[in-house]
Amino acid sequence: MSGISKLFKGSSGSSSSKHRSRTGPSPQEAIHKLRETEEMLTKKQEYLEKRIQQEIAIAKKNGTKNKRAALQALKRKKRLEQQLTQIDGTLSTIEFQREALENANTNTEVLKNMGYAAKAIKGIHQNMDLDKIDSLMLEITEQQDVAKEISDAISQPFGEAFDEDELLAELAELEEEELENSMKNMGRLPSVPTSKLPSTQPGHRVSSKKKAEDDDDMNMLAAWAT
Repeated sequence: MSGISKLFKGSSGSSSSKHRSRTGPSPQEAIHKLRETEEMLTKKQEYLEKRIQQEIAIAKKNGTKNKRAALQALKRKKRLEQQLTQIDGTLSTIEFQREALENANTNTEVLKNMGYAAKAIKGIHQNMDLDKIDSLMLEITEQQDVAKEISDAISQPFGEAFDEDELLAELAELEEEELENSMKNMGRLPSVPTSKLPSTQPGHRVSSKKKAEDDDDMNMLAAWAT
């Protein structure tokens, strides 16, 4: 049995293998072992690739001088290439298994943490009394109403409160009274002055005197003409 087979032995579904899986390595340990195997196979790959290049060089060197040695070198190269192909397949299998194990380990950790969270939430809810919650919410609502009443009371203006409708009615009466007074003043006629107006006779006498003088001049001209 190869070393790789021994590494992954024990994956059967029997009761004894189940018992061994419980006491077997942890996922972290198994992942670590797989990584070590990958590193070992990678180094083996590098060694085989170097050997293949060496055998090719030997075959080229002895191709015309020593045909037998050249053919032996090519045979060894073929065997080395077969081993290299097998290692490539093994590495692919190990890489796939390691990734699956890492994903399973991650999922296990996630589920475990989710389980812790679910238990914590359950414990919190178990300590909650729905009746107390309802009572608390009712008390909060009542206190909010009290706070609103206090705020409304504080916002009221100080001093006496007057009825705005009464003030408007009083203002209308004052305006009507003022209008009536204005109408009375407009309907009253001005009084006739009792003092005697200044006479215009002096001016009339001046005009009459001038007219008489003009008549005398006209009369004198008429007498002279005759």
